[in-house]
Amino acid sequence: MDKFYVGSCLDFDSRLSEHLSKKYAKSYTAKTIDWYPIIKIDQLKLSQARKIELHIKKMKSRLYFKNLIKYPEMIEKLKMKYQ
Repeated sequence: MDKFYVGSCLDFDSRLSEHLSKKYAKSYTAKTIDWYPIIKIDQLKLSQARKIELHIKKMKSRLYFKNLIKYPEMIEKLKMKYQ
């Protein structure tokens, strides 16, 4: 599956494990078992993480997501914007 998943949580390792084990059988993430992290932003308050998640999802752009990977300074700007 050639898709990106964007989400926020309090316990990343636990959340990834839930996706990989298909804990939520009817969810979008249950469609594949090879999810792996590409970008992980640590040290955020949950409210800040949710705002950044919403921003990324609203962009609806594969190119934007790839640019986040390519240009880490974009992530720093998002962290500042959504303090």
